[in-house]
Amino acid sequence: MHFISEDLENYVANHSQNEPELLAKLNRETYQKILQPRMLSGHFQGRVLSMLSKIINPNSILEIGTYTGYATLCLAEGLKKEGTIDTIDVNEELFDFQKKYFDASEWKNQIFQHLGNALDIIPNLNKKFDLVFIDADKENYINYFNIIIPMMNKGGIILSDNVLWSGKVIEELDPKDISTKILVEYNELLNNDIRVESVLLPIRDGLTVSRVL
Repeated sequence: MHFISEDLENYVANHSQNEPELLAKLNRETYQKILQPRMLSGHFQGRVLSMLSKIINPNSILEIGTYTGYATLCLAEGLKKEGTIDTIDVNEELFDFQKKYFDASEWKNQIFQHLGNALDIIPNLNKKFDLVFIDADKENYINYFNIIIPMMNKGGIILSDNVLWSGKVIEELDPKDISTKILVEYNELLNNDIRVESVLLPIRDGLTVSRVL
């Protein structure tokens, strides 16, 4: 769903920082070889993620939902020199694809891939996080939020992707549409939970920035 015209979207992208060469290559190969390539964060949102990470300058990042690793590398751009990023995905078929690009990056020794159910993996990481990016199965967004909140450093940032869900969050709810139902509840949670302050940005499919109090 386009919230602004395609021409304006192109203008925005053309007047934002260019994506690095490695990411441009990853972008192309994702569209050539991987199913559902629109799941990729892409040039503009990738530069937003990179900028936010650079502003935060985190020591520890958690990403829930790796896909082909584009957002991972964008977030890694802001890491402290000795910082780490743990990224989790359930799709084992994408593991080697991700690793190829991670290994080709300057952060190859700082990125740790995890394969499996994030709700099982996260409690065993034994870390405190400065930045978390949630971009996985929408049905578990509330569960992800509740499990990571105790693991956040004060002032840490939680980024939640796809929170506008192609505009479905303001349409009449189909009782069978669990993803939209959960996202509506999740957006209300972020807006009312006293542990965070949040702003929902109409970037691509919606990106909420929540700061832990």
